[in-house]
Amino acid sequence: MGDFEFSEFQSATLGHVHRNQPSQGAYAKILSKSDFDTAYHEITSWQGYQPTPLYQLDDIANAISVDKIFYKDEAPRFGLASFKALGGAYAAIRVLQKQIEKQTGQSISMADIRDGKYQTECANITLVSATDGNHGRSLSWGCQRYGAPCRIYIHAEVSEERAEIMRGFGADVIRITGDYDESVRLAKEEAEANGWHVVSDTSWPGYSEPPRDVMAGYGVMVSEINYELDDAPTHVFVQGGVGGLAAGVAAALRHYWQDASPRVVIVEPEYADCLYQSAKKGDAVTVNIETESIMAGLSCGEPSQMAWDIIVEEATDYITIPDNLVPPMMRMLACPAGTDAPIQAGESAVAGLCAAIVARHDKTLSAKLGLDASSRILIIGSEGITDQHIYNQVMRGEL
Repeated sequence: MGDFEFSEFQSATLGHVHRNQPSQGAYAKILSKSDFDTAYHEITSWQGYQPTPLYQLDDIANAISVDKIFYKDEAPRFGLASFKALGGAYAAIRVLQKQIEKQTGQSISMADIRDGKYQTECANITLVSATDGNHGRSLSWGCQRYGAPCRIYIHAEVSEERAEIMRGFGADVIRITGDYDESVRLAKEEAEANGWHVVSDTSWPGYSEPPRDVMAGYGVMVSEINYELDDAPTHVFVQGGVGGLAAGVAAALRHYWQDASPRVVIVEPEYADCLYQSAKKGDAVTVNIETESIMAGLSCGEPSQMAWDIIVEEATDYITIPDNLVPPMMRMLACPAGTDAPIQAGESAVAGLCAAIVARHDKTLSAKLGLDASSRILIIGSEGITDQHIYNQVMRGEL
């Protein structure tokens, strides 16, 4: 398959579960077209908004014998290096809007908050979340713009560079000794005790509005993709995590392309495979993370129930990948062998591309996924360089 060095990919073994559950329209019930339209209207009005690039990786596509590979590069998004910029900051302004409306008894617009008409009110509304890095960066950036206090809870393995970026946006950053799921629990407990407001990208019983807004914000990215394509992709390989990105992408694609919507393939680290295990069981399940993945943004053990309700109807395949595929993939994108554009991709950004390449080297798995020479694959390049030190280590071959 071409002249590329795919040795790690040729010998890799992927976990794969196929699950095809008939749709009951959960995507539209949970994330309506109006939800996506409202988010699009708001986010595209923000200062600094620009659509991010959609690259065609023709050399890699030729090397693995598929028709097209589209790579949505979220590295330039609002200078925050991640698609998360679309979710956390948007959910934050929605929470502020609703809280100020409760306080004043008046209907207010998000534009009023953006324009600083409610600075005093915003200064008295503390927003809280747990993060692996990118969601907290978006939330703290949004809070700084709106003038609201922000508290971010991070777990033991989140790099200090990522913590410092959030502090730079004015957030109080609290590091715990446990993992991501423990930081989620602590953020929730302390918010309830202090009258703060959680702005999370994961849902739980009785808590759904901010996660819904987060997913609606992700729809902006999908709208940009749809506007550039004449035909629907045949496949989208999308990262797992708690499921918010996958659910938002799947729902937005379904609203636009309807029956022509692409086959949804969920990709996770083998160290953090909560959606894969959920697919095996047929219900959302939590897994214990014993080893943190290099794909820090995907190292999540507990699915968002709201996201899972969409994913279980929209996704057909769930794949797990080993960590050792990530560094060579990042280096391949940064220094392409052919004429493809060089891309600075973060660790979590390359999961889908890793899975697609391995699948095409495995005839059995390729057939199970319906991949062939006519396939048009969409990859969500979810982040750029979110930790320069780690990225430099990868480029030097130290990771």
